[in-house]
Amino acid sequence: MRKPGGPAAAQRPAPIWWRPVMRLLRRFGSFVVVGGLATGVQYLLLVLLVELAGVFAVLASAIAYGVASALNYLLNFYITFQGQAGHTQALPRFAGVVAIGLGVNTLCFTVSLLFLPYLLAQVAATLVTLVSNFVLHQFWVYRERKWRP
Repeated sequence: MRKPGGPAAAQRPAPIWWRPVMRLLRRFGSFVVVGGLATGVQYLLLVLLVELAGVFAVLASAIAYGVASALNYLLNFYITFQGQAGHTQALPRFAGVVAIGLGVNTLCFTVSLLFLPYLLAQVAATLVTLVSNFVLHQFWVYRERKWRP
């Protein structure tokens, strides 16, 4: 009697859909790590601008979002999506996504400020934009002409 998971189980090929799904999950993981780093920079700038420079919180959030977006673009272009789409294709698309994201971030941040301290308001705004940003980056910004997940 064979035990489950023995040599016979190891020889079974993975389903055809397995590789693209795993590649997409790895890419999403990289996107989250890169985004986390950019978000850390964004929060650091937000706190520095509000606490040390006395900048109005909504303006500080927008400035920090813009600076972190530049870092996010470079890291995602070279690490997450490995430059599959060239800068001439990806950068204008990224700029459009940043403009949309800035609008969503600023709107969510401004509304959240009515109920929360500015750092918690930024957390709420960040959570709202995470999934939509990944979808736009994956399927539009960095998508090479012949798509592979």
